[in-house]
Amino acid sequence: MIYRTLRWITGIALHWFYRDIRVLGSVKTPANAPLLIAVNHQNALVDSLLVCWVLPRRITMTAKATLLGNPLVAALFRILGVVPLRRVSDESKKADGVPFDRSRNSAAFQDILGVLESRGAVLIFPEGKSHNASALEPLKTGLARLAIQARDDTAIEGVQILPIGLVFDDKGTPGSVVEILIGDAIEMESWPNRDASMLTREITERLRRLSNRSVAQSDIAPVRPRSRSVISRVLIAAAAAWGRLTHQAPIEVARTLALKQSRDADQPAMLTITFAVGLVLLTYVFQVALVGALVRSFWVSAIYLVSLLGGAYWAAFENRPRRQ
Repeated sequence: MIYRTLRWITGIALHWFYRDIRVLGSVKTPANAPLLIAVNHQNALVDSLLVCWVLPRRITMTAKATLLGNPLVAALFRILGVVPLRRVSDESKKADGVPFDRSRNSAAFQDILGVLESRGAVLIFPEGKSHNASALEPLKTGLARLAIQARDDTAIEGVQILPIGLVFDDKGTPGSVVEILIGDAIEMESWPNRDASMLTREITERLRRLSNRSVAQSDIAPVRPRSRSVISRVLIAAAAAWGRLTHQAPIEVARTLALKQSRDADQPAMLTITFAVGLVLLTYVFQVALVGALVRSFWVSAIYLVSLLGGAYWAAFENRPRRQ
């Protein structure tokens, strides 16, 4: 329930920030196979939000273990079942020249294998870091080793690796465009050997084909509305207008705060969405409390809250993202 609620909020937040989120290849997503999802990583937390919104399955996310230093983040990780991974670069900084522990992620690997045994899906960024480079960074071998271990050592049947490329028109700018390209999955039962380096090269090639491209300016055009009746269009337009009226101010404040706090190109979108969700929820509390104090009716307050949620939804989804 918590995951579905956060996913719903995420979808709205993403569509408030990005004008068009285009999904190509969604029919290629395995419905219930044990799945390792390999994604390029150029936009910090936003990358995870996009993948979890696009894929209809529940996704177990991975994240760098250093984030656990924040108590709020640690609590959220526990609620959502996020698996923390310890990177070599972070371990090297802490070790002060002492060789890093090669078994540092053994517990995390066991958690991921447990998800796969339950025929779940796990999101991994094999580059090992978020970056601002235009091209794919070299991939670590961890994902390939996990896939081979799941197939050969844990005897999990049907394991697949799904490559997904994220392409941003301008990742930190509101009103820009995102393309999400879902490639053909690698079926581990058909993979010929236990060579993690060879499998990593195959994942690299597939991710490179999906992510090393740009959003053509000729393609950046308003999304055509779905075919609807006149009454539906009028009602949706009214709800969307109400949503923009009641949400625009906190979102603009969030954007201003995000730009002041941002230190690199990874942060504007992530911070804008994070601040906006918090500020919008605060305005909900204030508005519903004010309405309740004025009319002294639980049901009127509840209806008003529903109108806020409906307005937020239709302001984001009045024009649905294209899928091919």
